[in-house]
Amino acid sequence: MNRQRRKGESNESRRNSDLRSLSTEKTNRASARLDQESALEIARIINREDAKVAGAVKGSLPQIAKAIDLIAAAISSGGRLIYVGTGTSGRIAALDAVECPPTFDLSPRTVQFIIAGGARALGAAVEADEDSREVGRKAMAKKKPGKKDVVVGIAASGRTPFTVAAVEYARARGATTVAVVCNPNSPLSKAAQVAIVAEVGPEVLTGSTRMKAGTAQKMILNMLTTGAMARLAYVYGNFMVNLRPKNAKLSERAVSILEEAADLKRRAARALLVSAEGRVPVALVMALAGISQEEAVAALKASSGRVRDALAAAKRKPGAGYKGNLR
Repeated sequence: MNRQRRKGESNESRRNSDLRSLSTEKTNRASARLDQESALEIARIINREDAKVAGAVKGSLPQIAKAIDLIAAAISSGGRLIYVGTGTSGRIAALDAVECPPTFDLSPRTVQFIIAGGARALGAAVEADEDSREVGRKAMAKKKPGKKDVVVGIAASGRTPFTVAAVEYARARGATTVAVVCNPNSPLSKAAQVAIVAEVGPEVLTGSTRMKAGTAQKMILNMLTTGAMARLAYVYGNFMVNLRPKNAKLSERAVSILEEAADLKRRAARALLVSAEGRVPVALVMALAGISQEEAVAALKASSGRVRDALAAAKRKPGAGYKGNLR
């Protein structure tokens, strides 16, 4: 019994030592007097540290680009992007995943997330599952990852057992795997085929990786999904033409997109959107190609929804044309 206790204490001591060796867990000298500073100086310290995040992300742009292409290829072949993380990392992953359907008109199946503790962990701290490799494997197994999928594991430390085990499980079943971490040479980086490492350094509040590390993770995940959607032509130029105008704000945004992208007056853009039954890509192809709604729908269907390809195809063949007043 004493031997087992000593062994447990030894393992705990080693884990604590490993934790202290991580750059994200070290003490930040710039904020050493944080509790003695004025509110304005606290804001300045945090702002100066946050300004370093973009530079840390910049160092991993080649790996981010590789992941973008892998995700685009997976989605184009009917596969999925599956995020997995715990705590702050899992919540940031969930935020990016749930924003994809309204932004790009994707099926919720296409971009998914797994967070330790399940849905209740989105609104409350549920930290115990982070340490369980078995729970991580089971959570990923429920998603049935395969060769068409890309699984992205997110962990600031790069060593969270739940996330590492989930990524290992997905890779063993043929999924392409990516790690998003903030410390080099981590178990998660080694478990994945592509490692995105943003070394943000010590946090203003020691060990609080919801700060710089969380900011870096959000920036990277935004790049992955936005980049993949751009590669798949789910956008036109820099307009999110596939948005779903389901409320007043999004309806106004749809009209604004048509105004700028098709150089229309606001009243004409609004009328055209109504004519296209609220479908921005259809309205845009109607306006730019000068074709009817039926022709625009057919052109988009033939081009798998890609506006630019639909325009190129529509311009190659004469048609009756859109007869509405665009000015």
